[in-house]
Amino acid sequence: MASAFSAFRVSLSRISPFRVSHFSYPVTSAFAKTNRILCNSSHSVSSSPSSSFSLMETSENPRWRPMCLYYTHGKCTKLDDPAHLEIFNHDCSKELPVTAADLERKNPQEFNFFLVLDLEGKVEILEFPVLIVDAKTLEVVDLFHRFVRPTKMSEEAINKYIEGKYGEVGVDRVWHDTAIPFKQVIEEFEAWLAEHSLWGKETDGALNDAAFVTCGNWDIKTKIPEQCVVSNIKLPPYFMEWINLKDVYLNFYDREARGMVSMMKQCGIRLMGSHHLGIDDTKNITRVVQRMLSEGAVLKLTARRSKSHMRNVEFLFKNRIK
Repeated sequence: MASAFSAFRVSLSRISPFRVSHFSYPVTSAFAKTNRILCNSSHSVSSSPSSSFSLMETSENPRWRPMCLYYTHGKCTKLDDPAHLEIFNHDCSKELPVTAADLERKNPQEFNFFLVLDLEGKVEILEFPVLIVDAKTLEVVDLFHRFVRPTKMSEEAINKYIEGKYGEVGVDRVWHDTAIPFKQVIEEFEAWLAEHSLWGKETDGALNDAAFVTCGNWDIKTKIPEQCVVSNIKLPPYFMEWINLKDVYLNFYDREARGMVSMMKQCGIRLMGSHHLGIDDTKNITRVVQRMLSEGAVLKLTARRSKSHMRNVEFLFKNRIK
């Protein structure tokens, strides 16, 4: 069995050396250099020719494994399969560890939990990943991840779009097997929030002691309201305010970072996975959040939507990225 997995390039979610234009996916020396292994719908291991790759093992992460994206959707059927567990990770908190030293300089926060969100999809939302970060321990509590099936696009347009968007990183098959309509995503997301006592209809739909954190205003200010219109649902009231990490970063470090990549480069944080794969970007943004909290940053709300005029947004920081 082991010989079948000898050195490959994985294309799901992974850690890579810092490279702005391209992220190659590292694997351990036990895996093949010419094939990549994908977790398909039947959870058998399939391989296909691979392009360039990077082999990386560090003392910090000597045995890294890509996350099973069927597992993030609650559809992994191979949790009792040693071969599958040898290849795929099923606990994202292992990729985002916290040490005692990280807690020495942290300050009290206005919220006990942060919901790190980074959407994917320009025409319609294609991916909806959220990580819960405990503001006191800095640890990742849980992950919500859904691929989203467009509402108005034709199947031909969807197939072309997904092939271009996710085919390059090898998760187009997973997307087609798991994607659900945005309305269903929101229903499942609310159930997930309720399980963690972070939301309830009895609280007028607002978050309970938690705030969204995004890398920019686009996700919640623009894209979610647009998708709600397309999907013919009301804008959920918990999307009325958020924290734009760019603004907090600017005011805390007194330096500008226009995006996640520049934040990580400035902080000397190694990029993980594929840029513009939402689950990977969300993990990377979470790593910036953890670093900032460990260095004493206080994450405050930076934007609030008007209840009477949903398109009107008040920006709460005078010094902000525009």
